[in-house]
Amino acid sequence: MGFANNIGKYQLGRTIGEGTFAKVKLAVDTTNGQYVAIKTIDKHMVMESDLKSQAWILFVVQREIRTMKLLHHPNIVRIHEVIGTKTKIYIVMEYVSGGQLSDKLSYAEKLSEVEARKVFQQLIDAVDYCHNKGVYHRDLKPENLLLDSKGNLKVSDFGLSALHKPGDLLSTACGSPSYVAPELLVHKGYDGAAADVWSCGVILFELLSGYLPFDDRNLINLYKKITKADYACPQWFTESQRKLISKILEPNPRRRMTIPEITESEWFQTDYMPTCVNESDEKINFDDVNAAFDSTEEDREMKPPKSPSFINAFQLIAMSNHLDLSGLFVEEDDKQKTMLGSEHTFNETIKKIEAAAIDVSLSVQRMNNFKIKMHPKQKMTRCCKSYFDLSAEVIEVAPTNCVVEISKSAGQLGVYTEFCKSLSSLLAEKSDISTQIQETEDTIICSKSIKESSEETYPKDNKVHGGHSSS
Repeated sequence: MGFANNIGKYQLGRTIGEGTFAKVKLAVDTTNGQYVAIKTIDKHMVMESDLKSQAWILFVVQREIRTMKLLHHPNIVRIHEVIGTKTKIYIVMEYVSGGQLSDKLSYAEKLSEVEARKVFQQLIDAVDYCHNKGVYHRDLKPENLLLDSKGNLKVSDFGLSALHKPGDLLSTACGSPSYVAPELLVHKGYDGAAADVWSCGVILFELLSGYLPFDDRNLINLYKKITKADYACPQWFTESQRKLISKILEPNPRRRMTIPEITESEWFQTDYMPTCVNESDEKINFDDVNAAFDSTEEDREMKPPKSPSFINAFQLIAMSNHLDLSGLFVEEDDKQKTMLGSEHTFNETIKKIEAAAIDVSLSVQRMNNFKIKMHPKQKMTRCCKSYFDLSAEVIEVAPTNCVVEISKSAGQLGVYTEFCKSLSSLLAEKSDISTQIQETEDTIICSKSIKESSEETYPKDNKVHGGHSSS
């Protein structure tokens, strides 16, 4: 099969996946003859990118490796070791030959009840194991679920995962829009376990029906359907299937079915064979990970990019086409929010906000480098001053892309609406900055979350075989 170069005890073969900064090659472990997949990250290509993007890319990769090293489960892709050289990082992982679950759905349309139940049972077993380890995947979807040669499930791609104590709330919204839980669409803390359960429910629906329960080209309409659990089961769904899915796809996470409740349900228990997990007493060693990434970072600490605020998948989606997501959700308080996208530099965006404030007769007060408060201009008369609280926060995504979050907790709605309208118009104006920088940065930043499948995987022929992420 054309094996040539060697990396340690591994003999490299053909390329089976390729991404912006990485290639995935099929390889053989010369000590036992087993196939492995080796993801090769080119340090030079990463270091040639923007400094913030360097930190983010390397941070995500290192976090994924560390998380997956904690997990020893038959239905989770294993990482064997990490090898670092002066120019490359080699991630040696389990080779899964059956490809992505999404590939099977694309040609089989839907699975039989027996097949779907087996896949779902293995998915729930794997997710339950992760939650017991304090790991929340947050991006469960068929593209991140692989199948081995026997049709057994393997969960992969933990790049968006979070490691928290059970009961702690998460705050970063991430994942793929069609599979995301409704509580992630509002800026509040959420339970990672309940969010993963929702995604499992969407996957189960897709396995049995052949299509998504929530699907719309318009993101606003999609989010509305998700928050209302607006879906319809096909006629061939059995009563037990409908009952189980309705309890999992419950918009209120407190009333949503939990994993213990799912495993006790009648439909799930049919032909259920719990996965045997052989926990190793061997201490998990991160020395290879540290060595590989220390050589990349040199004396720089591995941290997420330092910027005014951390950008997440849904903020980035909201940026596209100047979408306004403020009207989607009913908050418990009276605070109103609008999110706008800016295809301008950070400083240009700040100036646009100041100009919009002047347009509607508001004075501007800079709170810090990225947050602005606005107040009505004071008149030289003695009268009762009506309280007005309006602020705008700028989140830098890339050199020519920002997200502006506008918040109003008190004051007249008319002024708030006029300001948003004025700013939206100003932001729609073309930036003077070259679009070449924007395209480069978009490729880097969007490689994880904007696309339905930001990871390179192993489809057939020109695609990636085996479903392993190639970054």
